[in-house]
Amino acid sequence: MNRSLKSLAALAALLLVNACTETGGRPMDTVDQVDLQRFMGDWYVIANIPTFVEKGAHNAIESYALNPDGTIATTFTFHKDAFDGPLKTYNPKGFVLDTTTNAHWGMQFIWPFKGDFRIIWLAPDYSVTVIGRAKRDYVWIMARAPEIAPATYREILAFLAGIGYDTDRIERVPQQWETAS
Repeated sequence: MNRSLKSLAALAALLLVNACTETGGRPMDTVDQVDLQRFMGDWYVIANIPTFVEKGAHNAIESYALNPDGTIATTFTFHKDAFDGPLKTYNPKGFVLDTTTNAHWGMQFIWPFKGDFRIIWLAPDYSVTVIGRAKRDYVWIMARAPEIAPATYREILAFLAGIGYDTDRIERVPQQWETAS
């Protein structure tokens, strides 16, 4: 088994073990409603509590596309350990578990296991989102642009602390993109 496949298998096992457990028995609410069409597209990972696969990620982007069968094709790319480091790409598949809100998904890295994926914060204009897990072990702050306003970042950190996350574990993900002049 090659190294990437082993890493992916270990990540899937970790997500599975923790998928159904909530910290202190407190439920984790999702946002009230997600318009899946608006949610699709590219999201820059601004900060996270990284999984072992994501440690050292630079220019991390998570991209979503709605499949005809209602599943979500996901592409997660980043450069390992430096902006010019090796490009890593993962393609888990998302499954909407709560079709009333579209805010609770299962994310499948390896069949048949689905990790917990909850949209817990979403800007009204779909410019910034936060993906959490009931266990509060991992979190992803993402945006449509590679940076967010410092006040928005502070607001999100306060929100996460208020729902039981250890915000000291959250790490900024380096983003550096050339802009056309």
